[in-house]
Amino acid sequence: MTADDSFGRLDDDDYPAYTMGRAAAMLGTTQGFLRALGEARLITPLRSDGGHRRYSRYQLRIAARARELVDHGTPIDSACRIIILEDQLEEAQRINAEYRRVGESSAPSASA
Repeated sequence: MTADDSFGRLDDDDYPAYTMGRAAAMLGTTQGFLRALGEARLITPLRSDGGHRRYSRYQLRIAARARELVDHGTPIDSACRIIILEDQLEEAQRINAEYRRVGESSAPSASA
């Protein structure tokens, strides 16, 4: 990937643009906290060619949510589970909305 290709990906939420140190600084947390989220399998950072962890903006948003819960006294394992359940609920709601939209568009009209 050339430098020009990399610039085009900076708007991509899934592009692993941030090092562990930068991600921790942006979140106001420690690198150990990010490692703990990885161990809990909440986020899985990509690895650079040198083996260093790299985080995407999407992963940083998840980590920020985990930090928010932990800062309010939730144990890290519980915070990770809550975030996973929130994500599953959001996906289920999205699927239900899609089913409703398809059902409404295929229903016969009342004027017939």
